[in-house]
Amino acid sequence: MGSTCVRIAIDAMGGDLAPGEIVTGALRAREELGVEILLVGNPQQIESVLPPNTNMADVEIVPSEGAVEMEEEPLTAVRRKPKSSINVAMDLVKQKRADAVFSAGHSGAAMASALLRLGRLPGIDRPAIGAVFPTMVASKQVLILDVGANVDCRPKFLEQFAVMGSVYSQYVLGVNEPKVGLLNIGEEDCKGNDAAVRTHQMLRENHQITFTGNAEGRDVLSGDFDVIVCDGFVGNVLLKFAEAVGEVMLQIIREELPQGLQGQIGCAILKPNLKRIKQRMDHAEHGGALLLGVDGICIIGHGSSQAPSVFNAIRMAKEAVDNQVLQRIQSQYQSLQHEGS
Repeated sequence: MGSTCVRIAIDAMGGDLAPGEIVTGALRAREELGVEILLVGNPQQIESVLPPNTNMADVEIVPSEGAVEMEEEPLTAVRRKPKSSINVAMDLVKQKRADAVFSAGHSGAAMASALLRLGRLPGIDRPAIGAVFPTMVASKQVLILDVGANVDCRPKFLEQFAVMGSVYSQYVLGVNEPKVGLLNIGEEDCKGNDAAVRTHQMLRENHQITFTGNAEGRDVLSGDFDVIVCDGFVGNVLLKFAEAVGEVMLQIIREELPQGLQGQIGCAILKPNLKRIKQRMDHAEHGGALLLGVDGICIIGHGSSQAPSVFNAIRMAKEAVDNQVLQRIQSQYQSLQHEGS
């Protein structure tokens, strides 16, 4: 394999629709994004879903043994199955054979494997899963973190999430000066529990971010914020709810379109608009969530990821590598420690 392209290690056995949809999405990414892909898993199963006459240039199959099942306790399974697909994929990043890893398998196992094999970035106490949401502003997205890695969070952790999220928003999502909000039950500084009040003060005093105050639930998709931080318990509920709302809205649109010839004509006229609506509301369009804070680029996909989601997750990984997200986060914390000394 060449050394100039971004190389993505893909857990081909992770996910409800693995390996078929995973491999299909990965091959599309190879063609359209110019990435090199390393498909990790059972070689026979991977080869069985490869299209006939597949060009294997920039594609490598890396053997592994088994996968972490959804019903298994993640940390125990990761330790008990050192040659599982998620562990082998993480090892490829650790060994510098790959620049990033993607898995749609057991999200807890992916995080446990990343922590054990890649470790945390210097200065980061807890990694966070960041998910990109659409907003009411057509050209704007909001990054929410944490959406599941840490059920309980200290104010210090949330401050770190805010810094990491700002870096990602600026250099990957292209926001010049990301506005950071703290998810809370009111706009006033004194609102929320003790942890929320203390976090608000820490964020306000942090000069590395642009903190604009508390964000209520109704503000999440308003477009007024670029980054919103919360603990993983609340964030995961928010993520699942937003996914459900998007699916409900898309289903309502389908059901309310006229039937018969009138409907066919209407759909033909509205096709570009409907496509844009789907792109803004469908969680599959965003591909996955970035695990920020570990020493490697790690994208965690939805368990039901289909080929388009896999493609978009690989695109997200490539953008994170191209924009040197890890190096920029490290630089921010080094400068912070410098200021404190």
